[in-house]
Amino acid sequence: MTDLNDDPLTIAGVEFHSRLLVGTGKFPSNQSMAAALEASGTQLVTAALRRVDLNDPSDSLLAAIDQERYRLLPNTSGARDAKEAVRLARLARAASDNNWVKLEVTPEPNHLLPDPIETLAAAEQLVKDGFVVLPYINADPVLARRLEQVGCATVMPLAAPIGTGRGLKTRDQIGLIIEQAAVPVVVDAGLGLPSHAAEAMELGADAVLANTALAIAADPVRMARAFCLGVEAGRQAFLAGSAGESLNSSASSPLTGLLDDLK
Repeated sequence: MTDLNDDPLTIAGVEFHSRLLVGTGKFPSNQSMAAALEASGTQLVTAALRRVDLNDPSDSLLAAIDQERYRLLPNTSGARDAKEAVRLARLARAASDNNWVKLEVTPEPNHLLPDPIETLAAAEQLVKDGFVVLPYINADPVLARRLEQVGCATVMPLAAPIGTGRGLKTRDQIGLIIEQAAVPVVVDAGLGLPSHAAEAMELGADAVLANTALAIAADPVRMARAFCLGVEAGRQAFLAGSAGESLNSSASSPLTGLLDDLK
């Protein structure tokens, strides 16, 4: 079996041995969140800039995230347009000297679908400003290509709307994105079960991001561990190579030879 340490995820030249990114919203407590992060095996943790004070090391959420162990990925959740997203990212970098940002531009409050035009505009500006940009997008292969061309470090297409837990509803589009991408593809949003994460990894995604499915589970720590195993299983299956599907049956044991030997 492939050693996961020999199969790193590389984003902007930084290697990660976990392919599961974890969000920090909705957990019943910071203690529960910290325990789930540990159980998940993640190395890359995202937190909404609107929820934390990066100028204050004692901020309760930040204090619960061991930044010696996890790389913090601030996100612009809640930004309604490119201007607001860029402003949030710049404030975060000024406060923390962290130039990584998960770009989210979601002007529509009911379904939180990302705005493709404003996302592209913000990405172009942030890349010019020297940020490592990981953009959250609809599963749009054309937009994914454009974002890669302007210098984004990954593309992060949604599987289903944020928090719905509906699984890989955009499977075909994500497959096209994976096929064309020269940067890591991180499936983000809508994954409700470890099997959903495994399916995304089997498809060839480089990583997945989970938050709500862990945070609102009856046992967040156990669910985090389950997602870790699901991601690992899906990655191993992808590397192993699928046998593919067929409409015709094919016996797994030979139907000739044995009976002849018994005559």
